[in-house]
Amino acid sequence: GGAAFDRGSEARMKLRNLYISPQDLRVEHCQLIDEGRDLGGLEREFERLEALSEEELLAHQDRCNALLDEAARLPRVVGYPYHEPSDLESIRAARPGTGEVFDADLDERDLFDRVHGAWLGRAAGCLLGKPVEGWLSARMWGFLQDLGKYPLGDYFRCDVDPGLAEKYEIRPERGFINLVDHMPEDDDTNYTVAGLLILKKHGADFRPHDVAGFWLENLPVLHTWTAERVAYRNFLNGVDPPASATCRNPYREWIGAQIRADFYGYAAQGNPELAAEMAWRDASVSHVKNGIYGSMWVAAMLAAAPFLRDTRHVIEAGLAQIPARCRLAEAIAEVIGWHGQGDNFEQAVGKIHRRWDETFPHHWCHTVSNAQVVALGLLWGGGDFEKSVCRAVQACFDTDCNGATVGSLAGMMLGAHNLPQKWTGPLNNRLETGLAGYNLVELDSLAAEGLEVSKRIRKMRQT
Repeated sequence: GGAAFDRGSEARMKLRNLYISPQDLRVEHCQLIDEGRDLGGLEREFERLEALSEEELLAHQDRCNALLDEAARLPRVVGYPYHEPSDLESIRAARPGTGEVFDADLDERDLFDRVHGAWLGRAAGCLLGKPVEGWLSARMWGFLQDLGKYPLGDYFRCDVDPGLAEKYEIRPERGFINLVDHMPEDDDTNYTVAGLLILKKHGADFRPHDVAGFWLENLPVLHTWTAERVAYRNFLNGVDPPASATCRNPYREWIGAQIRADFYGYAAQGNPELAAEMAWRDASVSHVKNGIYGSMWVAAMLAAAPFLRDTRHVIEAGLAQIPARCRLAEAIAEVIGWHGQGDNFEQAVGKIHRRWDETFPHHWCHTVSNAQVVALGLLWGGGDFEKSVCRAVQACFDTDCNGATVGSLAGMMLGAHNLPQKWTGPLNNRLETGLAGYNLVELDSLAAEGLEVSKRIRKMRQT
């Protein structure tokens, strides 16, 4: 009887993940302010419901849903300075330019080496950040300093002095390098493989509905998070894209779509516009505005990365595909400006932490804050793989996501043969995923499979 009760309690706790929580409301409240919405009389209703406990709020789900629906109709305040559309046509009209199309006729061995490098770099950067995901800066920096290993220059280990392990609440199951012999499952890499499988099945002209269908067939709902989980709930309730991104979705500008973008860049080498378009189709099922732009920015950067030597030029190739007057473009331009005026890494990290509150989930997991960290890793990494991923992770915020994105970009720029064995060796060329048929796969095989997809896309686009 006791075991059955425990299982029932656990099931009820998991079901709560599909209900609206006080955090959902706090995030929505802040998101509306970010978007320049005039809250008017809804301010008080948000404050009343946010003050309830999670248990109390379960009895007020109808009120929560009504509040979210009403909030979606709020007007924008006068003088809001940004222009942030979510449909592809309007995004393209708001770009600073179409951006350059590069010669995609690379030597096939070189192209494979770049894409293989991107897969390896993404896995290595993700593995670097995975054990410390969710750590605040005082905890991570204190741990490194107490170990005598600050600044960060290697994977995290958990076989440390027991006193330090207790002080910093070390949890061995988090993927510390001394306990793994491959890249363990992570949503950051699951979605990269998902992009490969979506393009294999549907080609470059896949639709947002194809992405939704793929999730329903291949991803358990509790393997998704925040905006993706809300979109999944909307699919099950018959809400199709693009409404699935906006219906009662407080997380619509969080980092989720950005971490799903990489394979679209791998598949569209030389064509940042196509990479960004495919990223838009994927992102639009769950995100809007800057949540979409982060995905387009990363995919476009990856498509341009094999052809550019300077990380600033790579960043700018991505910016060419998103609206010029959006919060994301403004924030990345700030980071470029800090680098240009000679700020050192610590000064730049300090500016990011003063702007964003790492203790508030909406700042910790937002696309814009983490895109600044990605730009920071690329610029202050200076084309060096180790410096790039370590600086992206040491800056904190969403460490595994940012390590993965920067590692992917650095790996694409450098190629697999130029990546240090120190970083690629522990992977043993293997990646674990939660996708059927790809439970434990070799990274070079994924690169070869992806290259075939890319060749088919180029051939179809030429005919």
